[in-house]
Amino acid sequence: MKVKKEEGCCCAAENCVDSGAVSIDGSRSLTIKYLMYSVPLLAAWWLIYQSLEPFSKYFTYKLLHLPADAHFSGAVEFFVYDTPKVLMLLTLVVFGVGVLRSFFTPDRTRKILVGKRESVGNVLAALLGIATPFCTCSAVPLFIGFVTAGVPLGVTFSFLISAPMVNEIALVLLYGLFGWKVAALYLSMGLIIAMIAGWTIGMFHMERHLEEWVYQIQTGEVEYAEPEKTWADRIQYGADAVRNIVGKVWIYVVLGIAVGAGIHGYVPEGFMASIMGKSAWWAVPVSILIGIPMYSNAAGIIPVVHALIEKGAALGTVLAFMMSVIALSLPEAIILRKVLKPTLIVTFFGVVGFGILIVGYLFNLLI
Repeated sequence: MKVKKEEGCCCAAENCVDSGAVSIDGSRSLTIKYLMYSVPLLAAWWLIYQSLEPFSKYFTYKLLHLPADAHFSGAVEFFVYDTPKVLMLLTLVVFGVGVLRSFFTPDRTRKILVGKRESVGNVLAALLGIATPFCTCSAVPLFIGFVTAGVPLGVTFSFLISAPMVNEIALVLLYGLFGWKVAALYLSMGLIIAMIAGWTIGMFHMERHLEEWVYQIQTGEVEYAEPEKTWADRIQYGADAVRNIVGKVWIYVVLGIAVGAGIHGYVPEGFMASIMGKSAWWAVPVSILIGIPMYSNAAGIIPVVHALIEKGAALGTVLAFMMSVIALSLPEAIILRKVLKPTLIVTFFGVVGFGILIVGYLFNLLI
């Protein structure tokens, strides 16, 4: 009996080794297969992307025979060009960030931030806000989890600001529409706002303005056994992100581009310069106040930003409007009210709003 049992164990062990080897080989072959497909797909993506502008002109003026000087023609050309352009950029970047997100789970993000000094923690939190691309409404539950886990309040605010405001969609679309300089300025100023605002709120020691139930929650260090992901898993994670995210936001992208097309085709040249130009000192604060009640994601608002700038609006003014829409919103305030008292919510909105105000004026001054 004993000999049979040992033989059985040995056989079982051999089977485990064999199945493990098969699993590893299968994972490697799947990864190679994905990589082989990715090269021609990226090449096809690039060729299609480069042909969008001539196709939009051909479609508008050759196929539809629209007059070149008509308002409607300009709107149609803008819509036909920007819709596939933005959706293609969105698909590519969501896939890339989906792969990146496979390295940064919410629990791993929390563990990185717990126990850090505020000076270091604010920088890490702001950077992790970019690497973990959560929208405003999904960042708030993480914010609550960080606070109850003992992450310093100022550090959590740096993450809360950076996650929605400096996101991958905004960066890639700004790069595609305005070039790397604008995207780099937006990235650096967004990070500075997130770090300074978080540091300022932490300096005020406003923990007493958290709701009492937050500190009644006892959070233990629960270790979750996260299985090691292969590159095949990460590529699949990126593909799932495209299906889930692009599948949800594409309608907002199309609606945003439609609004932008209307502005592009029908708003007179220079009209926006008179109300959102550099010479109107009040334009930046008014744009922020208009943007706060609105709620949209970067994918939906950036086509509108593009159209406004084309019609003469100042870049700083329009970016201040965009940042207020995606970083400060009434739905965010309502969700935050569950965990923050009104004084802290007003402080948060005031500090971030002031930072966006500085960004607006600075962009108008430099560009």
